[in-house]
Amino acid sequence: MPKRIIFVTGTNTGVGKTYLSVGLLRHYAKQGYQTVGLKPIASGCDDRGKSDDVLALMKASTVELPYSMVNPFALLLPVAPHLAAQEMGVHLNVADLNQQVLPVLSMAVDICIVEGAGGWLVPLNAKETYADWVLSCQMDVLLVVNMTLGCLNHALLTVESILRRQGRLIGWVANCQYPVMDKLNENIDTLIQMLPAPYIGTVFPDQDASLVFQAFNVDV
Repeated sequence: MPKRIIFVTGTNTGVGKTYLSVGLLRHYAKQGYQTVGLKPIASGCDDRGKSDDVLALMKASTVELPYSMVNPFALLLPVAPHLAAQEMGVHLNVADLNQQVLPVLSMAVDICIVEGAGGWLVPLNAKETYADWVLSCQMDVLLVVNMTLGCLNHALLTVESILRRQGRLIGWVANCQYPVMDKLNENIDTLIQMLPAPYIGTVFPDQDASLVFQAFNVDV
């Protein structure tokens, strides 16, 4: 089993989860660790049933796996996963996620980075959420905060849910977009003061995301 499993979630969809997941994989690879990246559920796959996000994770991993092991639930429609799954006659649930992903999580590698789909509480079905699976596997959680208008509320609500469910939140990253939001530094300072989790750093689209983790001290 990996010595450390980190689940990368975000305050919404399209907030930089893949960008930061790839950065984490590169960060640990530079330190000589064996790494594997997973995205168990991906919506919006192409006609071949493949996702650019998944391919980026595979490229950044030091351990080569077949595409089907990295992304066992490849969904075509670019909509919420449970809706995209319904369109394909697939029923997403915690049990099936375990069946498909636990073989990878049983591998003897150092680091496994698991990228989520959408935000923390994205539904798998009418009763279960992605968070239910993450918590059942006791993964560490890294939060990507998309620094746009509304990020304070989104970040605070997400962290509140993670901690209320007794999730292990190891930190958060401020991911910036261009054009940069008004009062960016003030918004980051507000989150530093209000979020009960370590602030890892701030990244911009033209940076190597692995650099933000240089001082990231999570024992392996």
